[in-house]
Amino acid sequence: MKTIDSIPTSKLGRTTELVKTGVKIGGNYLKYYGKKAFDKELTRDELDQDNASDIYDGLKSLKGSALKVAQMLSMEKSLLPNAYVEKFSLAQFSVPPLSAPLVRKTFKTYQGAYPEDLYDEFTANSVNAASIGQVHKAKKDGKILAVKIQYPGVASSISSDLAMVKPIAMRMFNIKGKDSEKYFKEVEGKLLEETDYILEVKQSKEISEACSHIDNLIFPKYYEALSSKRIITMDWMQGKHLSEYTSEENDQEVSNKIGQALWDFYMFQMHYLKAVHADPHPGNFLVNDKGQLIAIDFGCIKEVPEDFYVPYFELAVPENIDNPDFFRAKLYELEILRQDDSDAEIDYFSTLFHEMLSLFTSPFHSDTFDFSDETFWNSITELSEKYSKDTTLRKMNGNRGSKHFLYINRTFFGLYNLLHDLGAKINVNQFKKYIPNATA
Repeated sequence: MKTIDSIPTSKLGRTTELVKTGVKIGGNYLKYYGKKAFDKELTRDELDQDNASDIYDGLKSLKGSALKVAQMLSMEKSLLPNAYVEKFSLAQFSVPPLSAPLVRKTFKTYQGAYPEDLYDEFTANSVNAASIGQVHKAKKDGKILAVKIQYPGVASSISSDLAMVKPIAMRMFNIKGKDSEKYFKEVEGKLLEETDYILEVKQSKEISEACSHIDNLIFPKYYEALSSKRIITMDWMQGKHLSEYTSEENDQEVSNKIGQALWDFYMFQMHYLKAVHADPHPGNFLVNDKGQLIAIDFGCIKEVPEDFYVPYFELAVPENIDNPDFFRAKLYELEILRQDDSDAEIDYFSTLFHEMLSLFTSPFHSDTFDFSDETFWNSITELSEKYSKDTTLRKMNGNRGSKHFLYINRTFFGLYNLLHDLGAKINVNQFKKYIPNATA
């Protein structure tokens, strides 16, 4: 893969790159409508493919939070056309890396020494490159290590990058007015945390220690003396990325075991730690040759406050969803319904979320759940398409829900997608055996 010798770090430089991308997209639309004039049956497929390629090409040269947003969108498989999902998913662990000279220069800036001064061996070419940093292989004192290096300028450009993508996001999700700021502040805060590698090492150690007793789940060891605010050194973990594993023919029993470990890991965090790994994409998990799941990235951890946790999971119970008074009260607690809503808005959003939650929480409604069940996935797709075409919804204020929904829903959508890719059948309540004094 071609390497990158420089990254625009100034606001002007990054804005210029996005303007170039905008010009290309404008050209794509002109080409599409020109063809459409002569062929009324022409679909948007070619337009979507061209736009997805141009947007991704522009973002990958910037890296940082702009590319991170693309990565987040790639997980919303029911939200975007397939062309965008396929292209943006490359942001998870396969983007053009920094060149060897730029790596060496960046490492010296961050660590105060060159890689060869700190490690016995250091591979100049990266092994994996993603949105915020890239990973190199190294050796020290006989140990094989993974060294994650943050791209230059990422942390300082987050606010300006989000300001550039904000208008697009507001149109895409129909977010209006000053209340929208709470959502963007939530994203900005989490992205800033992801650039703080000292915090990531701390979170990695805390969660890996707390979850070390979960069967079939392992974690790398982290080395604080060889880490800093922009560098992380950890054990090299041998395995296949989860997406690589699921693309192959596998023993379903092993895939079920991996899926169970993944489910137990997330449920233990959600219900006991009340803090969760909120970036469940395939690039953050490996599978080793023993069929064990390896969690390797803890940059995005979302704390789950009690006043959100309680009503959120109360609405995972069918009896509560189907109790109109209780259901509506919880929608107010979760900020889905607003005090300034009209009667029409109350009825509309109560119906919408009743339908959505009844489906989305169905994995919690029985002792086991089969994530390979295409009926479940087809229903999600159909519901998404139904409301994406609903003209009534487009006219209403999209500021719906607590800011905590952003990362908690992202976590569940990502988890469900990983389990679907595994085709895993899981025991829903098995995680409780790992929680002290939990009832079965």
